[in-house]
Amino acid sequence: MKNLVFVLDGPLRNIPISALYDGKQFLIEKYAISTSPGLQLLGPKPLDRQALPTLVAGSTDPMPDLGLKSLPKVLVEIKKIAATLAKTDILLNQAFTRDSLQRSILGKPARIVHIATHGQFSSQANQTYIVSGIGDRININQLGDILNNRDQAQSQPIELLFLSACQTLKSDPQAALGMAGMAVQSGARSTIASLWYADDEASAELVGKFYEHLIDPKVATKAEALRLAQLDLINNPRFNLPVYWAPYVLLGNWL
Repeated sequence: MKNLVFVLDGPLRNIPISALYDGKQFLIEKYAISTSPGLQLLGPKPLDRQALPTLVAGSTDPMPDLGLKSLPKVLVEIKKIAATLAKTDILLNQAFTRDSLQRSILGKPARIVHIATHGQFSSQANQTYIVSGIGDRININQLGDILNNRDQAQSQPIELLFLSACQTLKSDPQAALGMAGMAVQSGARSTIASLWYADDEASAELVGKFYEHLIDPKVATKAEALRLAQLDLINNPRFNLPVYWAPYVLLGNWL
């Protein structure tokens, strides 16, 4: 299976490349796809599937003061991750704060950081953030600092930062710039995030499938694991429309 790496500019950054359609099939049905936030690509380094300690932070509760509804399927998502990846630490709801996230990232050798909560991406740093389990906004600069500090304290970098249940600002045509900035500033070799609002139930399904494929020794790359998860949704009558599977994109190292 071949991998295509796109370097996109302007409004093209908001196009779900995986959903390009030639009249017979989607591009994702032919190729694994990743996007680079710049012309400089990270050196290829295969993922060590035998050593994937994972930190998962998530929020399921509604936050009426912020106008945010509950995300009940986040719990399903987290259970799927824990069942697939043996070494998983979990920060859920009230246990998920800015401080607890920082302590866990700095104190534990997580290779994957998966955050399932409300959030927004924008071209403006102060409008690009995730929401903790107690309603605090953790903006792009704060998260980048936490992850960069972790890289200085640990000998191995974070292989994957997965931002689930987040959404872009629909009114901001440059919103993907914020996501690209997140990928660069985080210090992670790869970032998976969504171009638009991700359906709660479809996200849980895609995330579960992604990690199942990721640990499969027959699946060569992170880009291919995401591709196979998207194909699983395409082949599921409940989630076969692009609105369900196309939002998620892989930024950075496709291996």
